[in-house]
Amino acid sequence: MEEPTIMEIKDNTFSRQFETFYEGKLVSLEYSFQEKKIFLTRINVPDQFNDEEFICDLLKNIMAIAYERKLKVVPILPKIAAFFRKNTIYRDLLPPGIKI
Repeated sequence: MEEPTIMEIKDNTFSRQFETFYEGKLVSLEYSFQEKKIFLTRINVPDQFNDEEFICDLLKNIMAIAYERKLKVVPILPKIAAFFRKNTIYRDLLPPGIKI
């Protein structure tokens, strides 16, 4: 599997979202915490955005953050569940009992 493009991601704890920029425009992934789990709840992208590879790289970078912080990841969005199905190496980040 190819390595993700490393991107600068800001954890905006006040807004509860990870933030990065795509062609100068903000892309964010909203989250919430419960115990040692992070629930990925919403992806916000600019109008006419359709770069799925960028979103995949963003998610890979966020998985690295989850490993670093020893968090389990709960994918709320179908798009994020699909990411886990496609990228099986991240399945150990799923909490027990979550099947994708």
